[in-house]
Amino acid sequence: MILPLSDAPNPKGAPIVTWSLIALNVLIFVLISWPLSQQPADPNDPLLREYLTTVREVLPSGVSVRDVLRNTSAYDLYTFQHGFRPAQPELRDLFTSLFLHGGLAHLLGNMLFLWIYGDNVEYRLGRLRYLFYYLLTGVAATLFYSLFAPNSKLPLVGASGAISGVLGFYFIWFPKNTVRLFVFLFPFFMNVIQVSARFVLGIYLVLDNLLPFVLTHGSQGGGVAHGAHIGGFIAGLLIALLRNRRETMAAPKEYRPSRKAPPAPLDEVADALERGDMAGAASAYFALPPEQTRRLLTPAEMLALGDWLAANGHPDAALTMYRRLLRDYPRGPGLAEAHTGAGWVQLEAKGQVAAAYQHFMEALDLDPAPETFTRARAGLDAVARRQRFAIRR
Repeated sequence: MILPLSDAPNPKGAPIVTWSLIALNVLIFVLISWPLSQQPADPNDPLLREYLTTVREVLPSGVSVRDVLRNTSAYDLYTFQHGFRPAQPELRDLFTSLFLHGGLAHLLGNMLFLWIYGDNVEYRLGRLRYLFYYLLTGVAATLFYSLFAPNSKLPLVGASGAISGVLGFYFIWFPKNTVRLFVFLFPFFMNVIQVSARFVLGIYLVLDNLLPFVLTHGSQGGGVAHGAHIGGFIAGLLIALLRNRRETMAAPKEYRPSRKAPPAPLDEVADALERGDMAGAASAYFALPPEQTRRLLTPAEMLALGDWLAANGHPDAALTMYRRLLRDYPRGPGLAEAHTGAGWVQLEAKGQVAAAYQHFMEALDLDPAPETFTRARAGLDAVARRQRFAIRR
C-alpha cells in the first residue's frame, strides 16, 4: 500500500474553496449516500425495473437478477437517477455526478487527494477561477470517458475526474514540489518517504490509469472509470499550459496600450534603454505586439528592465519580462537570474509561495553565480518561513 500524506511547499492560509468542496462531498455522503445505502430499494419504485434491466446486461456469469435485487439499495437507484449515463446523457447529471460516491473508501480516497493537491492550485488560480476550473475539468473528464463508452447505461459517479483536473494543473505548475508517501509493503518495507510530486503524478497517470484504460478498452475496469481520470488530467494540463502562454504573451494592465494607439517603432525600446529611460523603454516594449518582442532585447537588457520594474512598483510587468526572457532564451545566460527575480516577485508582491519555490529551485539547478545563488537560497529560506509544515530540503 502506498498512501500520500502531504505535499511541500504547503503555505499557510485557508484554501476556502478546497475545504468547502471537501465539506460538501462529505455532507452529501452523510446526509444522502450513507442513509440511502442502508435502505433496501422500494419494490414499487418504477426506476427499479429499468435499473435491473440495465444491470442484467452486464452481470457476470453465475450471478442472477434475483441476487442483484436482494442487494439493491435505495442509493443504487439514487445514483442510477443522478449519476451520468453516457447512453442517456442529462446536463444536470454532469454536475450532480461529481458529488456522489460509490462508498466510504471511494469518498475518502478522493478527498485525500483533493486535500493534498487542491490548496496550491487554489492559491495559484484564485478562488472563483479554481471553482470554475474544478467543475469544468470534472465535466471534461465525464465527456472524455463517454467518448469510449457511448453506449454505457451504467451511472458514472465521483469527484475523481474533477480532482484529476486539479492534478493536471499541479503537474504543470509545481514540478519542484515533493510529496510525502507512507509506503507499507509488509514485511519488507514500512516507512514514510519524500519523492518528487511529478513522479507521483506520473505514476498516477500512467500505471494507475493509462495502462488499465488500455487493457480494459476504456470501460470501467474493476468499477473504476480510468478514462474519466485521464480526461480530467489532460484537461487540467491543457488549461494550465494555455494560462501559462496567456500570462507570458499578454501585456500587463498598467502597460496595456489603447486600441487606437499605433504600435511604437521597434528601435524606440533600444533608444530609451541607451538613454537610461527605463520607464520609457517599458512603455515602448509593452506597446508592441507580443510576437514582435521575441529576442528584441538581449538577456541582460531584459533582466535590467525586469529588475527596474520589480523595484519600482510594477510586479506584474516585471514578472512578464522575466517570463519572456525564459521564453526567448530557454538556453543561455540570464536564466538563473530571471528565475530568481520571478521568484521574489511571486513571493513578495503576489504572495504565491509555491510558485516562487519553483523559480528558486530552478535557479539553483542552473549552477548560478554566487550572488544569484545567495539570492535564490535566501528566497527558499523565506518560503520555508511561510509554511504550514516545515520543508525538508
